[in-house]
Amino acid sequence: MKFEVSTILKYGSTGLSTLILNIQPFKSFGQYVISEDFQSTLKLFSYEWVAASGEKRFKVLEIPETKEIVFTYVGIVENQIKTIPSAQLDDVPISLMPISVLPYLNPSRYCQSDKLYKFAFDKFGNIESAFEKVMAIRNWIFENVAYTAGYTTQQTSALDTVKEQVGVCRDFAHLGVALCRALTIPARYYTGYAYQLQPADFHACFEVYLGGHWIILDATKLTPINGLIKIATGFDATDTALASSFGNLNFTSMEVRVKSLDDSFKAFDDQTLLHGYSYF
Repeated sequence: MKFEVSTILKYGSTGLSTLILNIQPFKSFGQYVISEDFQSTLKLFSYEWVAASGEKRFKVLEIPETKEIVFTYVGIVENQIKTIPSAQLDDVPISLMPISVLPYLNPSRYCQSDKLYKFAFDKFGNIESAFEKVMAIRNWIFENVAYTAGYTTQQTSALDTVKEQVGVCRDFAHLGVALCRALTIPARYYTGYAYQLQPADFHACFEVYLGGHWIILDATKLTPINGLIKIATGFDATDTALASSFGNLNFTSMEVRVKSLDDSFKAFDDQTLLHGYSYF
């Protein structure tokens, strides 16, 4: 599927500052960035780098004192999602996991899997199929956590979400990651653009490692899986932030848009998910 994604970010600065943006779709075998254009209203010193861990690329910019600076990104992206029989999406023995996957078994700042082991085992430990286990986790979060803005903060963790049972996509994703890791299923945080998300915004999901593939899940069920365009994956929101600023920089506004360039777009629904799916 082909999509046009765009972002407009506005900032003001009262002194020399540094901004690290993570808004460009990740280039991979299963996601092709056909074209892209990044512009700012001021000429800046900047460079791009790809992270050594996870899947993400950053734009680093030095910003002088200014009343307003506007960043605009537009990209044409094609993604490919392959359907895989769910019977093939089983646990992978830890000894056979790639080294790059092993860190995603561990707890992280917002995904305290070590503190959620008993909860996860009591709720999902009796499910034998690894694929059905993660689907049960996704469904439990959807059914038991109220999607409500304004009740959580940037400091809210998976443990907080279990207790309060309210949150936004970031909290849903953190909880999914933590519960999977608690059951020895590698999981990582995912952020990206999302087609048909209302209101339009960046979106957070999570991925689990099953059968040798990273499988994407969205516990909010707010957007079709095949309408997601990956920006970054990581341990949690700490290393996948869309913007990190250092100095005297003030964020003022943001606009996000996603447009399908395929007239025949057909959303993956829950029936499709029962057969398994994967990003390549």
